[in-house]
Amino acid sequence: MMWIYQALDIITTFSQSLIIFVMGETLCRKPRAKFSRWMPPVIITATTFLWTWFIVDATYKLPCVLLLLIILYMLCYKVSIRNSMIAAFMSIVFVGTIEIISTGIAEIFQFPQAVLVDDIAMAPIPIYLVCLSLTVSVSAVLYLMFRNFRYRLNNKDFIIVLLFEIVAFLLYHISVIQKIKNNLNAGFDQRFDMLLIVISVSFAVIFLYIKNNYYLKEQEQQSKIQLALLERQYKYYQDKQKDEERVCSLYHDMKNHLLLLEGSQGTDAMHQMAEQLRSQIAAYEDYIHTGNRFLDVIIKDKAEKMREKKIDFSVMIDFGGIDFIKPLDISTLFGNGIDNAIEASERLPQEERIVLVKAGRVRDFVSILIENNCIEEEKAEHDRTSKPDDFLHGFGIPNMQKSAEKYGGTCITVRKGGKFALKILLPVKED
Repeated sequence: MMWIYQALDIITTFSQSLIIFVMGETLCRKPRAKFSRWMPPVIITATTFLWTWFIVDATYKLPCVLLLLIILYMLCYKVSIRNSMIAAFMSIVFVGTIEIISTGIAEIFQFPQAVLVDDIAMAPIPIYLVCLSLTVSVSAVLYLMFRNFRYRLNNKDFIIVLLFEIVAFLLYHISVIQKIKNNLNAGFDQRFDMLLIVISVSFAVIFLYIKNNYYLKEQEQQSKIQLALLERQYKYYQDKQKDEERVCSLYHDMKNHLLLLEGSQGTDAMHQMAEQLRSQIAAYEDYIHTGNRFLDVIIKDKAEKMREKKIDFSVMIDFGGIDFIKPLDISTLFGNGIDNAIEASERLPQEERIVLVKAGRVRDFVSILIENNCIEEEKAEHDRTSKPDDFLHGFGIPNMQKSAEKYGGTCITVRKGGKFALKILLPVKED
């Protein structure tokens, strides 16, 4: 019979690792490697099993497992110490809560708290089955609640959640110690403690769930604003392109008329005036041709703004044959990138206002580089914006990152030595 109890004990212990796995995947999210997400549940399960069967004194088992789990989450996931601590506390407390509830259910149905199997105290089979069912159910519920968890805990929220988790953990730890001292036969006489544990855990879960939902709704609202801004910017360049086409047509007609006028019989003053007019409108041809008519409009528009703000604008773009990038994304990548460069340049002395744009195909990739001088005291690159109206501004780089990711590419920023560089790399999709 002993092997049945041992098998149930092992299965139950492994099932509890589901909660550890779910907390890691939802609250920590980004594993450092493909296999690293499995390390916390596997190592904690092995540690728990070895401690249970080979270490007599279990007094310090829970604190040691908790500390090990915090370290494992930090090592295996790209996560802050806050999230790793909350995920570890919640994992341990949920496992403990399930064990306490299972024991309470066993008492309600008048099952013994422990049975002797080959002179070894073991939990009754019904307790194992209830614990197993609860663990699977709780893991599923937690995953559904936190699968879209994106909220970053601030100091206040972290302290609130942590305090409730510490209370629940200490109560669970005291409960375990009392049972050890009473040789697992204390009976279920800790209803008040169980109530406090359940309340603490429930509060932490509901608090995080509400905060995350509020954050997601805020992000959704911001995404709608971003999309509206992008569409307005795209419409602006579309209108500019139509204007450019009309001006271009008018320019060619005027150029031909002036050439005829210069070659016709007339006074020297008329010839001189025609030549002067032709030289003035010839400046219209003096703009950058990128190989993409829509991009030509964007660069011409930005070049005019650069001249107004006395910014040295250097452009080297060859977009000929690059037709897989949609105009809206061209507007997002170049329009926002150059606008950010203009904004940063305006804060500098005139002699330091320099913006460089390089773009073209490099082997199997489209490379885009936008570089400008910047004030070193500005906010670090991970900050969204240095503007006071953070809600309406600072979406440029996230939007560019989304556009780059749409094509399987990357968008990174580098700030060093008073220079800011935006680097975009998009793989070329062959037909």
